[in-house]
Amino acid sequence: MRSVRLRILAILAVLVIAGVVAWQLLPSDEENSDPVVVGTTDAVTSLDPAGAYDAGSWAMYSNVYQSLMTFKSGGIVPEPDAAESCGFIGGKLQTYQCKLRDDLTFSNGDKITAEDVKYSFDRMLEIKTDVGPSVLFPSLKNVVTEGRTITFNLSSRDATFPQKIATGAGSIVEKDAYAEHKLRNDGQVTGSGPYVLKSYEPGVKAELVPNSRYKGAISKTGGPVTVRYYKESDDLLSAWKSGQVDVTHRQLPPATLAALNPGDTDKRVTEADSAEIRNLVFNVRKDAPLADRRVRQAIAAVIDRGPLVSKIYKGTVEPLYSLIPQGTIGHSTPFFDAYPSPDAKRAKSLMDEAGIQTPLAITFAYREGDQYTDETKEIQRQLNATGLFKVTIKPVEWTRFQKGYAEGEYDMYTVGWLPDYPDPDTFSQPLVGRDSSLHNGYTSTKMDELISATLQYSDRSRASGDFKELQKLVGEDVPLVPLWQKKDYVVAKADVSGSQYLTDGTGVWRLWELGWI
Repeated sequence: MRSVRLRILAILAVLVIAGVVAWQLLPSDEENSDPVVVGTTDAVTSLDPAGAYDAGSWAMYSNVYQSLMTFKSGGIVPEPDAAESCGFIGGKLQTYQCKLRDDLTFSNGDKITAEDVKYSFDRMLEIKTDVGPSVLFPSLKNVVTEGRTITFNLSSRDATFPQKIATGAGSIVEKDAYAEHKLRNDGQVTGSGPYVLKSYEPGVKAELVPNSRYKGAISKTGGPVTVRYYKESDDLLSAWKSGQVDVTHRQLPPATLAALNPGDTDKRVTEADSAEIRNLVFNVRKDAPLADRRVRQAIAAVIDRGPLVSKIYKGTVEPLYSLIPQGTIGHSTPFFDAYPSPDAKRAKSLMDEAGIQTPLAITFAYREGDQYTDETKEIQRQLNATGLFKVTIKPVEWTRFQKGYAEGEYDMYTVGWLPDYPDPDTFSQPLVGRDSSLHNGYTSTKMDELISATLQYSDRSRASGDFKELQKLVGEDVPLVPLWQKKDYVVAKADVSGSQYLTDGTGVWRLWELGWI
């Protein structure tokens, strides 16, 4: 009997221990209701989706506005969000039709109608700001509604149209809350996304609370989130070290990112490949110092990406030799093929051939901030060291910088680019197409024909050859020089959940995935 009794006592001990463990794993009655604080150096230039085409603004749009379609986490094919269903009509890829859900309301309680959707697109195309998203829709002729049905009529085939309307450019606004011909600038948002903007201080913070009225692709809207904005990477680092933020994304200083250890138990580190790129863009307008492509080719011939990758960014970026980054359909290496290593002699020959008196004075503008200054100075050093150029650098506040390059104020400038959707087209039309978002004056009939050719196929792999030809033309005309491709880092406190789902390269910032453990 003694052995049986000992076994019973042992079993009871195991049950007690299991009960304690289970109790520890169960949620506490005092569940943390504090907002998760996210820190970033990205800036919101406008809360109005007709007025901005930048990463910081679109990150906000994906939370407070709703589009007909969206990308679920890890997905590359858009799925219905505000729409009940969407699809092309016929086989020409020129008529796209959606049926709006019948149970949607804006954050103020007003019902969303098909007319609101039409108004959102018509308004965005009508306002057509220099830094807005209208460049994504060069083929959109008109939008027609009938009941809950919205029909988009295109002037040419566009297999990527479903992806484009899934971006921030497709954000739906209320007709009565947004003026037809001007941007809304009262710091308020009337949307139907998973969050409501509770308060907003430009450049400081945005307080978001779950939208109880939201209905769409997301099954759970998450808890409250506060986004804090920092001008410098070092400011974000200080906030992280002092515990003022719970999650950081875009961007801690390169040295800090390089030293991160994914195995650390006191924080959660998500490091992923990214399609974020950075380009050196040239003003090619007539009479500009870089109007002659031989001058631009000379610059391409002396750019050395090695010091940028190792010295400036501490290995957190990779050298890029094409418009389309690695891991994306159609990627090739035309700038490595044409300019395999820095060659000052070749650059001089090109400058002589163009009849340019050297050193050529160039104004090089960049977005002010410590994360960009070192990069800019290194490029300046490389060009000036040849004796062919006299580069003067000019730091400019972000919003003013965007307006400045749109108006042709700078000879060259650096601009980062995040994909709007998971397709190589996001690197072609917006960057080198006619009336591109870079506003550098570059136009090419051949380029426009190649871009049009890439949009013909629903099977995107069939466009690979045209994309490679397109990139080869970029290497010849050199409206820009690709510099690097970046890895993506999200760093969170150990008691924050969902940080690994915050971003995935589709342009959606999934704040609703964040919570407390």
